[in-house]
Amino acid sequence: MAQEAPAAGDIGEVVVTAQRRSESLQKVPVSVGVVAGDELRTFQAGGDDILALSGRVPSLYAETTTGRIFPRFYIRGLGNIDFYLGASQPVSIIQDDVVLEHVVMKSNPIFDVQQVEVLRGPQGTLFGRNTPAGIIKFDSIKPTDTFEGRAQFSYGNYNTRTVDGGIGGPIVAGKLSFRLSGLYQHRDNWVDNTYVGPSADGTFSPAHNAMGGFDERDVRLQLRFTPTDQLMIDGSIHARSYDGTSTMFHRAALIKGSNNTDQDPRDKVAYDEAINNPQGYDTRGGSIKLAYDFGPMTVTSISAYETVLGYSRGDTDGGAAALFNNVGFGQSMGRVRGLDQYSEELRLASADTGRLKWQVGGMYFNSRDTTEFYQRAYFLRTGGNPNNWVRLKNDNESYALFGQASYQLLQDLTLTAGVRETRDAKETRLVKTADTAAGVVTYTGRRDVKLSDTTPSWDFSAMYQIDPNVGVYGRVARGFRGPTIQGRSAVFNADFTTANSETITSYEVGVKSSLFDKRLRLNASAFTYTADNIQLNGNDSNGNGVLFNAAKAEAYGLEADAEFRATPNLTFTGGLSLLHTKIKDKRVFAQVCALNGVVVCTVQNPTINIGPNVFAQIDGNPLPNAPDYNLNIGARYDMPVAGGEIFFATDWQFQGYTNFVLYKTKEFNSNGTFEGGAKVGFTPADGRYEVALFARNLTNEKNLKGVIENYMAAVYNEPRIFGVSFSAKFR
Repeated sequence: MAQEAPAAGDIGEVVVTAQRRSESLQKVPVSVGVVAGDELRTFQAGGDDILALSGRVPSLYAETTTGRIFPRFYIRGLGNIDFYLGASQPVSIIQDDVVLEHVVMKSNPIFDVQQVEVLRGPQGTLFGRNTPAGIIKFDSIKPTDTFEGRAQFSYGNYNTRTVDGGIGGPIVAGKLSFRLSGLYQHRDNWVDNTYVGPSADGTFSPAHNAMGGFDERDVRLQLRFTPTDQLMIDGSIHARSYDGTSTMFHRAALIKGSNNTDQDPRDKVAYDEAINNPQGYDTRGGSIKLAYDFGPMTVTSISAYETVLGYSRGDTDGGAAALFNNVGFGQSMGRVRGLDQYSEELRLASADTGRLKWQVGGMYFNSRDTTEFYQRAYFLRTGGNPNNWVRLKNDNESYALFGQASYQLLQDLTLTAGVRETRDAKETRLVKTADTAAGVVTYTGRRDVKLSDTTPSWDFSAMYQIDPNVGVYGRVARGFRGPTIQGRSAVFNADFTTANSETITSYEVGVKSSLFDKRLRLNASAFTYTADNIQLNGNDSNGNGVLFNAAKAEAYGLEADAEFRATPNLTFTGGLSLLHTKIKDKRVFAQVCALNGVVVCTVQNPTINIGPNVFAQIDGNPLPNAPDYNLNIGARYDMPVAGGEIFFATDWQFQGYTNFVLYKTKEFNSNGTFEGGAKVGFTPADGRYEVALFARNLTNEKNLKGVIENYMAAVYNEPRIFGVSFSAKFR
């Protein structure tokens, strides 16, 4: 999995497992973006989480409006803006061969990681349903027979601290080895609550440094047992404990007619409720991977279990209603009372030799959770409603059979084809309704909804090696996302909403090249896709998510990754994605921003009135959170000095027009935003350690990352973090 040590001036080879085999990145007929572990740790030195990947891999975007425990991912414009705890995303997270389906598990921190692979486009054959956009695949550093370790320590402003490390080696030489990894991140609260006045739920304010901080504590233990040369058993257990602040909404930060938020301070809010937006989650899990090599083929079994428990609470109106003529009180809490996910994959694969390579297998997945949603009246000290909450039980069961084969038809031409048949079934049951304070049941909607689908996924690709350093490929693939149920609506006594399966057909062509004596790696691809029956999410009059299907969405674009060793001491990196997306359905409308029946934003689509509500036609609009371009550039210069090297490094990302909602407005978008980082330090000639000064969000840009429509509220990126870091490796 590691990048090989390059010769002088050579950028080296990157090995990926995008097709469940170890292969050179340059030989894989898939568009893959790779982030090395050390590179990711540079991004995360300032306390960032998994969202640090956003924009740093072409065509990958990520954001959240529910804090660090609920990242939402988008690849080539496909994602899901729903904040429901049971939301389904078309980007799958695979961590050490285990699929993480629930949105909270997708926030599991990445630490002591070897490499990150972003597979762009449908990956339904080898990785299953809910991958129509692609997957993000994390591979941790594995146990070895050599005693070794690494650690990184950083300290920055706001008392930001990060410790990321791992140590391991043999227990019984040649038979049993281990690796113990850990992560600790902390940031002090840095956002003031400036509200002065009464609170209906007992929130104390004004308060200096009331929110914005977090404590992240994670540990993982891996064991590798090789009783014979043919059998390898990898066992892993992990645990997470997180406490922090949910997303902070800034009410009225957006003024009608503009998306400019310069007048709104990032470090101040005025909340009268929600006890300063706390959240906390605990996750646990483990897996066992067995691989037995029969010689001509290897059988692999991966069994895994994950569990989640926690909550998130927030002042969803983004500011004290008393400051806005007592209009628009909002508060909510989501809680996962318990979640159990089981998965089992069995795979039989041929050896990596010969002209024909194949693999077949099956997978079983089962997830069951109990989730609760609480609304404002539940928390009020007087005049409240202790019954203003709901409890839902969600079951998701899926199983599949798959197969893939690659055949070297000619010396320079390899064809690959795969197919997967998947059965996906979901059920949501409402076991506790949101009743009146007197206990009277007023809910009249459905209480038990079941959806299921059996759908094939497939792909076909051809890779042609023009010469040893340049290859071209073409790929066509079909993927799908299973049916989805939105049950949170019941807390407002509204019926469930649902969406049927969506399917995607994608076409791409690409080139992979290593040029100028392997000093330049340049990979590029052009793609187009159609997502039929696409699942979308809008809002109802309560600001609650509503699921529905549109006829289709169409997209086309270009993405490119490059690394160039200009001199043995100077390296440039870069990535670019260009994207055009369009919703195609003249019959579909989305409810627009409104508060107490008044439209508060500037809608730029045709609208209609249905009762007291206003809806906008979204036909022709771009998909939400689909930037029309992303550009990332980086450079590092190593200057030899006595005893080692002084290095200078910087990285920058730029983002084009991004619409945050389904309809077009003057307010709910961003355009031309950027963010950069820098690092300067010293490393000795043997590379055993590094000491450096760093800065993330170097210019302290305040970028709009999301909105709460009816309150004209803004969500921002993280502030500038600067500090010192120290890292060391030994073996």
